[in-house]
Amino acid sequence: MSDYPTTLIEFQNRFPDNESCEAYLIAQRWPDGFSCPKCGHDEAYEFTRPERIFECRKCHHQASVKSGTLMHGSKLPLTIWFWAAWLMATHSNGISAKQLQRQLGLGSYKSAWLLCAKLRRAMVDPHRNPLNGLVEVDESSVPHRARDDPPDGGQGRSGEGKLLFAGAVEVDDEGRPGRIRLSKIDDHSAESLHDFIKRNIAAGSTAKTDGWSAYPGAPDVVHDPHVVGPMAAHVVLPWVHRVFSNLKTLALGVYHGLREDHFQSYLDEFTFRFNRRRNRPSAFRSLLQIATRIKPMTYNMLMASEAEG
Repeated sequence: MSDYPTTLIEFQNRFPDNESCEAYLIAQRWPDGFSCPKCGHDEAYEFTRPERIFECRKCHHQASVKSGTLMHGSKLPLTIWFWAAWLMATHSNGISAKQLQRQLGLGSYKSAWLLCAKLRRAMVDPHRNPLNGLVEVDESSVPHRARDDPPDGGQGRSGEGKLLFAGAVEVDDEGRPGRIRLSKIDDHSAESLHDFIKRNIAAGSTAKTDGWSAYPGAPDVVHDPHVVGPMAAHVVLPWVHRVFSNLKTLALGVYHGLREDHFQSYLDEFTFRFNRRRNRPSAFRSLLQIATRIKPMTYNMLMASEAEG
C-alpha cells in the first residue's frame, strides 16, 4: 500500500479520526523513530492527554507531533488539517478559503483563511533544487482590484494597475515542460529579472527569453534570446506562456482576483500543484511532510511577512 491515499474513498478510510491522522504525522515527522526536538535524544516516554505526548528521557522536553511545526498551537482537530491539505493539494484548480469554510463547516472565514494561508507556506520546500538545463523565462502580470487602481491597468510592460511576476519553466530533451518557478517582481528591470534568475535557475543552465533588453548579463546562465513581435511570444516560449494562461484562469476563476499583499503565496500554491500535476495524491504527502519541518506561524506573522514581501 502506498504511504499516501490515492483516492478520496481511500483517504476517508485511512483518516477517519484524530488518532489515525496523528499516527500518520508521527511517521512523516520521525520516519526513523522519535528524535527529541531539543536535544536529539531518541528515547522517550509516551503519554495520552488527549493527544500523544513524547517526553524525552534525557532532557525531559515534552513534544507532541504538532509542537514546533506549522500546526503548533492550532485548536483545529487534525482531521480538519488533513481534509484541508487533501483538498488544497489534489484539487486541480485550487480551492478558495470561502469554499473551504463551506466544505469543512468551519465557524468563521478567518479560520478558513488562516488554515489556507498556513498550508500555502508549506507549499515551498526550503530544500528544493533550482531549475536546470533549458529554461524558458518570461514576465507577465495579472490585474488586481485595489479600489484606486485603473480597472484595466496599463499597456504592455507597464505596471500600472497590475501585479507583476516572472516565471520560468524547465524544458526536457523532448521539448516537454518540467518544473516551474513563479515569483513576484517590482518591475521589469535587469536588477529584478537577474535576481529572479539567480534565485531559481541553476548555474550553467540556458535561459531562453523573448529578447527583452533586461535579460542580457544575467548571472551564471547562458542567455538564448529570441526577439519576437508582440503576438508571437507564445510561439517561441510556449510552455511559460501556457503556465501564465493557466495562472490567470485560476486568479480570476477561483479567487476572483488576487490581493497584492498575498500575491506570492498564491504563486507558490500554483507552482506546488503544477510541479506535482502527474501525481496529485503524492502532493498531499509532500504538503504534510513540509508542514512538519517548518516553524509555527501566527496570523500576525503571516500578515507581516506578506507585507514585507
